[in-house]
Amino acid sequence: MSISSNLLLNPEKKVYLSSGNIEITRYLEPLLVETALNEILEAIDFSKGALFTSKYEYPGRYSRWDIGFINPPIEICSYGHKFTISALNDRGHILLAAIEEKLNSLKELKVSKVDGIIEGEIIAAAVIYEEDRTLQPSIFTLMRAIKELFYSTEDAQLGLYGAFAYDLIFQFEPMELNNARAENRPDLVLYIPDELVIIDHQKSIAYKLSYEFSYGQQTTEALPRTGKPTKRILQSNKDQIKPYKAGKYANLVKEAIKAFKVGDLFEVVPTQTLYESCTEQASEVFAKLMKINPSPYGFIINLGREYLVGSSPEMYVRVEGNRVETCPISGTIKRGASAIEDAEQIRTLLNSPKEEAELTMCTDVDRNDKSRICVPGTVKVIGRRQIELYSHLIHTVDHVEGRLSPQYDALDAFITHMWAVTVTGAPKRAAVRWIEQHEESPRSWYGGAVGYYAFNGNLNTGLTLRTIKIKDGIAEITAGATLLYDSVPEEEEQETLTKAAALVQAIRARADAMRDPAAKSKASNELGLGKSILLVDHEDSFVHTLANYFKQTGAEVRTLRSTAARELLRSDELFDLVVLSPGPGRPEEFNLNETIELCLKREVPVFGVCLGLQGLVEHFGGELGVLEYPQHGKAAIIEVLHASYLWEGMPNHFKVGRYHSLYASKVPDCQTITAVSQEDQVVMAVEHKTLPISAVQFHPESILALGNKAGMSIIENVIKAILGKKNHRIVDNRR
Repeated sequence: MSISSNLLLNPEKKVYLSSGNIEITRYLEPLLVETALNEILEAIDFSKGALFTSKYEYPGRYSRWDIGFINPPIEICSYGHKFTISALNDRGHILLAAIEEKLNSLKELKVSKVDGIIEGEIIAAAVIYEEDRTLQPSIFTLMRAIKELFYSTEDAQLGLYGAFAYDLIFQFEPMELNNARAENRPDLVLYIPDELVIIDHQKSIAYKLSYEFSYGQQTTEALPRTGKPTKRILQSNKDQIKPYKAGKYANLVKEAIKAFKVGDLFEVVPTQTLYESCTEQASEVFAKLMKINPSPYGFIINLGREYLVGSSPEMYVRVEGNRVETCPISGTIKRGASAIEDAEQIRTLLNSPKEEAELTMCTDVDRNDKSRICVPGTVKVIGRRQIELYSHLIHTVDHVEGRLSPQYDALDAFITHMWAVTVTGAPKRAAVRWIEQHEESPRSWYGGAVGYYAFNGNLNTGLTLRTIKIKDGIAEITAGATLLYDSVPEEEEQETLTKAAALVQAIRARADAMRDPAAKSKASNELGLGKSILLVDHEDSFVHTLANYFKQTGAEVRTLRSTAARELLRSDELFDLVVLSPGPGRPEEFNLNETIELCLKREVPVFGVCLGLQGLVEHFGGELGVLEYPQHGKAAIIEVLHASYLWEGMPNHFKVGRYHSLYASKVPDCQTITAVSQEDQVVMAVEHKTLPISAVQFHPESILALGNKAGMSIIENVIKAILGKKNHRIVDNRR
């Protein structure tokens, strides 16, 4: 879903009146998609503002969009039950007057205005019924009041944008705090922008929305959109960079297991924080992170005192109309080195009872959160254990929705989920208390949320995960893992490091190398340069993939059907290697005996695949049998029996793909069986004892051999062993 899905692009100028009697004029200016964000990215290091970006597609859940701004006129900060609302320029002072008048009408707030800043305090009230917990006076009372002041259905973009810190939960779940908090550390920073740049990547359009406000006798028309520059310290104090202590998180896991055993907790998500020196501008780190780890909730926010740069994979709460959505993420495994290894990792993840239990508990708590505020019977799981892939990790994700009861709004949905069980645990209050007692410092922004609360009542927020906090030249990266009773401490610690890996990479990687992919590219393989290979095609469906593998070594490959290939072998044309391809049927149907005789006569090395192996076995006096169960497209583990140039640099066991019904039931004495299938002990590779002739029964070019690069490794070994020798001509001494 696009953040701009509700925008009507016409007319270019629109005037409407908010419910608080503010006249709002919106101007729309088309922009070029390629350059639309340049101004924001160039200014965000020195100007308050934010850029939110979604770089991840998932039908029905995420689409790609960008929305950003700089120099907003209004900033809202909260500190426990106290708050400030500041005008950041002359335009903000006009809006501040309207906001002050609105807030003075609320009995839940104490408000005063000092030097152009509204200062206030929430008057707390006791909660009697749990159904009313989200309605108690809080900083969200202030947010509701501002939304009511600007409310209109004529626009879907104007609203409050920013970051919500973890400590907001203690306004609704008060408890003893174990760690001291700095007085000037905000729990929330929100901006009201008056100019937004939006890119809708699905529609390939970009535009700028500029807003003017008139209230009473005052207007923002003709007032400049300016802001006081923020300062950034790029030189870090290395003494403040705490070293990583291996095993410390594992010990925390052991403490959690004790709590699980006695029933104090079901699951909990403790964190650890890594520290890095950061001498680059925050925008440079953001640009690298977006390339390394595209995600549904990417962001850079200049909070004045510090920067948040993140690429969160998880939706916190999204509300459109009365529909509430969340996407709990739990169940994690490291990405493989290829799509094939990813598939294996996904299978492992989906078959893990522990990983399933993690997500089950998260979603059950999430459903409970919604049940507090949603119409009975409307809370539904619409996606279960769906796979999402990111740069370093694979996650399982549930998708849960509900319909708000009439007395609740988007902020009730936000509050009732505070904070997601995927960053706290279950039971939630007990988990939050355990975290406060066992983590060595307050969480700050981690585990909170970023996003926007639109003045039409909609809301879109992502959890503050995979986030870097940059302040005074030091980058803080916090990561956690979902723990259960059967957690393995060392594995959970490694998971936190894997989650932090993309962020560490974004800080350490050179920006110029990230911009130039060629800087990371490797030289092409030149093993086969200057060599000529004849590939005999036995009408196989995979022959061109096999040819491609040989071409990747730099060799020249010519592919001919068997009859034409034999004609060429009778000519004077020279080849350095003949490859006998797979194919259907039996070797005699393609007259492999004659093809092999011609190769021996020409003294050319031979490599056979599948049917090629069967033909070589029969030609030298062996026999073929028929498998009881055909192996077509089946995975197999190969067990290496004897050393061979084919297996150089390879493990003794590796995975491949089989496509055959015939097999070598008897191998001639002149050939050595170098590998078999582990499960049924069928011959999988042979090598002639004196001639440069070898063959494999499996298909090295199959997708099933991609995961460990076994197929390409075998082809390279053939090239190195046979074509790398100066004297590669052979003499038939089999008899």
